[in-house]
Amino acid sequence: MYYDLLLQSDHWLSLNYSKTFIRAISMSISDPSAAQTPLLDDTIDGCLDYKGRPVRRSSSGCWISASFIIVVEIAERFAYYGISSNLITYLTGPLGESTATAAAQVNAWNGAASLLPLLGAFIADSFLGRYRTIILASLVYILGLGLLALSATLSSISSSGGQNADDIALSSSLQFQVILFFSSLYLVAFAQGGHKPCVQAFGADQFDTQDPEECKAKSSFFNWWYFGMCAGTLTTLSILNYIQDNLSWVLGFAIPGIVMAVGLVVFLLGTMTYRYSVKGDEESPIVTVGRVFILAVRNQKTSYSAIAAEEEARGILATESSKQFKFLNKALLAPDGSKEQGEVCSIREVEEAKAVIRLAPIWATSLIYAIAFAQSSTFFTKQGATMDRSTAMGFEIPAASLQSFISLSVVLFIPIYDRIFVPLARALTGKQAGITLLQRIGSGMVISTISLVIAAVVEMRRLKIAEEYGLLDKPNVMVPMSVWWLVPQYTLYGLADVFTMVGLQEFFYDQMPNELRSVGLALYLSIFGVGSFLSSFLISAIENLTSGDGRDSWFANNLNRAHLDYFFLLLAVLSAVGLTLYVCCTKYYIYARWGRTF
Repeated sequence: MYYDLLLQSDHWLSLNYSKTFIRAISMSISDPSAAQTPLLDDTIDGCLDYKGRPVRRSSSGCWISASFIIVVEIAERFAYYGISSNLITYLTGPLGESTATAAAQVNAWNGAASLLPLLGAFIADSFLGRYRTIILASLVYILGLGLLALSATLSSISSSGGQNADDIALSSSLQFQVILFFSSLYLVAFAQGGHKPCVQAFGADQFDTQDPEECKAKSSFFNWWYFGMCAGTLTTLSILNYIQDNLSWVLGFAIPGIVMAVGLVVFLLGTMTYRYSVKGDEESPIVTVGRVFILAVRNQKTSYSAIAAEEEARGILATESSKQFKFLNKALLAPDGSKEQGEVCSIREVEEAKAVIRLAPIWATSLIYAIAFAQSSTFFTKQGATMDRSTAMGFEIPAASLQSFISLSVVLFIPIYDRIFVPLARALTGKQAGITLLQRIGSGMVISTISLVIAAVVEMRRLKIAEEYGLLDKPNVMVPMSVWWLVPQYTLYGLADVFTMVGLQEFFYDQMPNELRSVGLALYLSIFGVGSFLSSFLISAIENLTSGDGRDSWFANNLNRAHLDYFFLLLAVLSAVGLTLYVCCTKYYIYARWGRTF
């Protein structure tokens, strides 16, 4: 009867965990002394359930909980790309900005959206926790999207004012619309800053890295997480861009808000299944890491012989990790040489600080990839807008929808990577993930560089055809060149994302201690934030250098007189340089293993 009750309950649970539970009960029957604590091995250290009780492995976390979290991420990506993918069209259309200005605006907004997660992660890890931060950020997200739809409504009203409308009133209305639009846009960026690092970290938290099977599943989680993200993006690019270009911008901004609200409801439905990391009364981990650096600086005059004596007294083994960034070991001593409690840092705190600083070279050398990544939603889109986008059925593909080939290639290749490539590579290398995370990131950088070269070659051909047909001074006339020529560069961008984007996500999560994993993912996102700002700065600098004296700049509004091909080649060269520096940095990187089972 005992077994019957067990098998009838929680029928949706994983078979592996059910077997573990059965074995625990079998042991309690055969060993009366163990009957008092038959479920002791079923609990997970450092986690609680939604009622604050010790969480059971067999009834929480893993793929069941991760599924709810992946759904809300799909909704968020649908909403985010519903704005960002076609933003340059809205800025150069209803708002009337130039191509270079609009591209800089898009990059600046993307940069802010990718840097604000640092603030969101700090708030989550230090105060609110990931679960509450996700809920609050989602509510702000929905508000921002609603205000965006309202600003587009004002645009519709002002554009239908007629010829007799008062010019001053129209000017005032347009000014208010622009202020409301950009305020709403950056409100969405602020909300994404709280949402993005916490959702992914919370999803990964549902897997116990001290359990071999769950540790392996967590590695797959990052693959399928990005699969879900791109599925949401693909849906956006396939449907929402058409609505924005051909039906209504109001509807195009309102639908993401509705989808985001549905995603929040789904996330709340999983509340009872989640594993919540225990947060004690200890100080913020960011403050702890900061104290290590402060004490190390204040102890800069301390001799290394004193540090060696302290290490020997604490029983610190001479490992590669302890030898690297040895100056931080000075934080093990108080500035006055005393050892009073609270005035010195622990060995673990020093190692956590080393883990953060160890990421800096990888972060810096990944910036060139981020600059290249920023072009897919700006100049690639403008490039496609000048080409023949008609299909055999007479349907014209929206230029922004071409980005769907990035998502489509990700959706198609991630299952191949996870189910075919990883097992084959694992058999050859003996590594759990097939190849190391740093090798995975570098592989994507190589593919990205190739994609930029192809983009430059395609643009050269587009310019040549425009010249042959006498279209150099006719920017509004379609260049008789099929838009399908752009598919290879988009597809390779997607393939690069599978390697580099997913690799960076897992790397910055895995290489940070548990208390700082939201910050780790925020650091990953900040790569693309700083990369977007650098892209904006680069575009502005090139615009100033190549224009003037009656010349057309590389980013002239008339793309037939511009030279995007030069820009793409410049990015390819910079990517090759960045890749070289990245490879040099990886040779000195030491992996941190925070209780992970390999």
